Amino acid sequence: MMPFALTGARVFDGNHILEGRAVVVENGRILAVPHEADLGAGIERRRIEGLLAPGFIDVQVNGGGGMLFNDVRSVECIRAIAQAHRSFGTVGLLPTFITDTRERMAEAVEAMRAALAARTPGVLGIHVEGPFINRERKGVHNPDYMRPMEEEDLRILTSIEEGRTLVTLAPECNSMEMIARLAAAGILVCAGHTAGDYDTIMEACRHGLRGFTHLFNAMPPFAGREPGPVGAALDSRGTWCGLIVDGHHVSDASLRIAIAAKGMEGMMLVTDAMSVTGTDLAHFELHGRTIYRKDGKLTTGDGTLAGSDLDMASAVRNSVTRLGLALPDVLRMASLAPAAFLRMDHELGRIAPGYRASLVLLDEGLHVRQTWIDGDSE
Repeated sequence: MMPFALTGARVFDGNHILEGRAVVVENGRILAVPHEADLGAGIERRRIEGLLAPGFIDVQVNGGGGMLFNDVRSVECIRAIAQAHRSFGTVGLLPTFITDTRERMAEAVEAMRAALAARTPGVLGIHVEGPFINRERKGVHNPDYMRPMEEEDLRILTSIEEGRTLVTLAPECNSMEMIARLAAAGILVCAGHTAGDYDTIMEACRHGLRGFTHLFNAMPPFAGREPGPVGAALDSRGTWCGLIVDGHHVSDASLRIAIAAKGMEGMMLVTDAMSVTGTDLAHFELHGRTIYRKDGKLTTGDGTLAGSDLDMASAVRNSVTRLGLALPDVLRMASLAPAAFLRMDHELGRIAPGYRASLVLLDEGLHVRQTWIDGDSE
């Protein structure tokens, strides 16, 4: 593929917003970020307007485009979910399979193996959220399927050689040895849907726990003498927290306090999106229960939150307008932080030579104008 240069936009390179720069792309990678005036006469120029930034990365995506990964465990479903979220600037994601039977979990893993082999655009791996979680903090997950992790589960979860595999579990419901074995196999392990105390969670961190799934949600609240999982998340170094910034899951004040306590580099935006993202659907089914969509929120009939009606572009806007954060910091939370969590920050999360040309173009209102995945635009 012949190289081309994107010109005319401001460029956020992962650190600073640059003026007068071009982004030269060749074979799906960024070749250079020169001053526009220094571009050679022979290179193809593609003029764009707005802010060009590293594309968004979402490590928790249950569905989109009318498809739910738990319902349709196939490459076609994975592709549809990725396509739906690409419209909102997400150029890398982990389709998320929540608590279900071992057989269906194995089918989801097999579908992801096939999707990765097919180089499905935007798909970076799989997130398995449950069933190894705590019934006391089940949220909308089905408690009938919840159980500790066993050897056969370990075999299934470590069977994908490509991409990334993320597992959310409750450390108090599983052995530290199992957490360590997952981590040693390269699996990214997060605490979520947990009632574990501070000491248990910190012990899990010493055994390889890497992060925390939707911080604050499906966890006991932080308290002065019982800091619990939230306290461990904010007190542990070298871990990452997923934040759902939708105005429903967590108070804006709590989010600002958590970010101030832990620091930006350990915080990543996630959507926890369900099948309705990218559609005008008013409801859907989850494990035989009807989930209702109203006023930007997804709930069961009794009001229990059931994932989110959120996309990454909205999460970025909310972080600027609701939380009052600086745009460069928010863009890092949407790209570089999740890339680092995934151990992919050597190729994603920055606009720099050698990095993948997976980009998003935003207008002044931070709405998505265009995306590129490995140099291919849409």
